[in-house]
Amino acid sequence: MESFARLQVRLMLATVIVSVVAVLFASFYFDLFVARSLLVGAVAGLFYLRLLARSVARLGGTSRQVGRFQLVVPILLIVSAARFPQLDLLPAFVGFLLYKPALILQTVLDG
Repeated sequence: MESFARLQVRLMLATVIVSVVAVLFASFYFDLFVARSLLVGAVAGLFYLRLLARSVARLGGTSRQVGRFQLVVPILLIVSAARFPQLDLLPAFVGFLLYKPALILQTVLDG
C-alpha cells in the first residue's frame, strides 16, 4: 500500500507539471480565454484522478468494484463549459485529459 501511495503522489505531481506547462503554452500561443478553459479542465482532471485513486485504494478492503462517483467530474465539466460563456468546451476537455500524458510519462520513467 505504501508503494501505491508513492505512485499516487508522483502521478499527481506529474499531472500538475504537465498541466502548468500546457497552460503556459496556451497562454503564450493562444489567448487567455483558452488558457483559462484549459486550466479549469486540468483542475477537473486532477480532481477526477484523485477520486479514482481513492476508489482504487478501497478495492479489496471494503469494496469489490471501482466506484462510479468520479464519472460525475467530466459530466459537470462539459455541462459547465456548455453553460458558462467564460469556458470553451474543447480546451476544457483537453485540459481534463492532461492526466493521461502524465500517466504515460510516469509509466515510461518507471520502466
